[in-house]
Amino acid sequence: MHSSSTQPRRAAAAAFVGTTIEFYDFYIYATAAALILGQVFFPSGDPALSTLAAFGTFAVGFIARPLAGVVFGHLGDRLGRKKMLLLTIVLMGLATTGIGLLPSYASAGIWAPIGLVALRIVQGISVGGEWGGAVLMASEHAPKGRKTFYASFAQLGSPAGLLLALIAFRVVTSLEPAQFVDWGWRLPFLASGVLMLIGLFIRFGVDESPEFKEVAKTGATAKFPVMEVLRTCWRQILFAACAVTIGSAGFFFTNTFMITYVTQYQGIPRVTILDCLFVVTILQFLSQPLSALLAEKIGEGRFLTLAALLSIAMPYPMFLLVGSHNLVLMTLGITMAVVTLSGLYAVIAGYMAQAFPAHLRYSGISLAYQLICAIAGGTTPVIGTLLASHYAGQWLPLALFFSLLAGLSLFGVCGLTRLREAPIAQPASAL
Repeated sequence: MHSSSTQPRRAAAAAFVGTTIEFYDFYIYATAAALILGQVFFPSGDPALSTLAAFGTFAVGFIARPLAGVVFGHLGDRLGRKKMLLLTIVLMGLATTGIGLLPSYASAGIWAPIGLVALRIVQGISVGGEWGGAVLMASEHAPKGRKTFYASFAQLGSPAGLLLALIAFRVVTSLEPAQFVDWGWRLPFLASGVLMLIGLFIRFGVDESPEFKEVAKTGATAKFPVMEVLRTCWRQILFAACAVTIGSAGFFFTNTFMITYVTQYQGIPRVTILDCLFVVTILQFLSQPLSALLAEKIGEGRFLTLAALLSIAMPYPMFLLVGSHNLVLMTLGITMAVVTLSGLYAVIAGYMAQAFPAHLRYSGISLAYQLICAIAGGTTPVIGTLLASHYAGQWLPLALFFSLLAGLSLFGVCGLTRLREAPIAQPASAL
C-alpha cells in the first residue's frame, strides 16, 4: 500500500501518462488518415475520395466508443476503476501496433482495409473505456476542493498525446516521399507497443479510487449501473454530452480536418501546417492547467459558460488568419480557437463527474462523453471535408459549422449547471 498523502499526485500522474498514450495512439491515426491512409488502403484516382474513405475509418472508431462506454462503465462501477484502466491501455497498444504491421491494399487487396477497420474498432473500444476511468481516478483521489484541477490532468493527455503524434509524423514526413509511403508512416504506430509497457508500469502503482472503495465497502454498488444511470440521470447525460461537444469535435476540426483543408484547398505544404499545429498544441498544453486553476477561482460554471461563448466567436478570425498563408498569423488564428475550446475541455471533466452519484459515475460520464464523440467527434472531419468540397473557396460555412458545435456546448453547460445545483440522489441500499 502506498502512502495516502502521495496517492492524489500518483493518480493525477497516472491519469496524465495513460491518457497521453491513449490519445497519442488515437491522434497518430487521425494524422495518418489525413496524410497517407487513403493512399495506402483506399487507392483511387481521386485524392478527395481516398481521404474521405480514410476519414470514414476514423469515424468507425468513434462508433465503437458508446458501446465501450456501456461495457466499461458497467464494469468500472461494479469492479473498480483501476482494473479497467489496465485493460484499456493493453487493448490500445496492441491495436495500434497491429495497424503498423498491416499490409497495404496493393499487397493484400480488400483484406487490408478490412483489417484496418477491425483494429480501428478495437482502438475505439479502448478509448471509450479509458477516458471515464482516468478522469475518475484523478478526481476521486483529489483533495477536497481540488477535483476540477486534478481531473484536468486526465484532459492534459490530449494535447500531450497530440504533441507526441506531431513529433512522430514530423520525423517520418522528413523521409523521402517513397520511403514515407512504403514504411515510414508505420513507425509511429509501432512505437505504441513501447509506450503501452510504460503506461502499464505507472498505473500498477496507483491504488483504487477512495470513493469507489467506500461505495464497495457500504455495499452500494449498482447491479446494473448503466440501466440505473439511464433511468435516474438521463438529464445529466444529455446535458453533459452537449457540454463537451466543442471539447471533443473542436479538436478534430482544428487538428485533423484543418490538415486536409490547408493542404488540399489552400495549397499550403503539409510540413507548414504540422509545424503550426505543433506550436498551437504546446500553447494548449500550457494553458489547460491554467484554465482549471482559473475555473476554481471564479467558479466552474461561470468559466465554462464564458469559454463556450468565446468558442462560438473564434472560428471567424481563425479562418481569416489561416487564409493569409503566413505561418505566424496561421498559428495565431488556430491558437485562439484551440486555447478557448481547450479551456472548456480542461474543466468540463471534473464538472460533469460531480453531476453523477459515485456508484453510477463511471457509467454516467462515459455514456455522455462517448455518445457525443460518436455523433460529433468522429463525423467532424468528414462533414468538414464535404463542406470544403461543396463550397470550394468559401470558409464561412466551415466557420458556421464550428460555431454550431460550440453552441451545443453552451446549451449543455447551462443545463448541467442548473442540474448540479440540485442535490444528487445517493443510493439508500445495495441494488
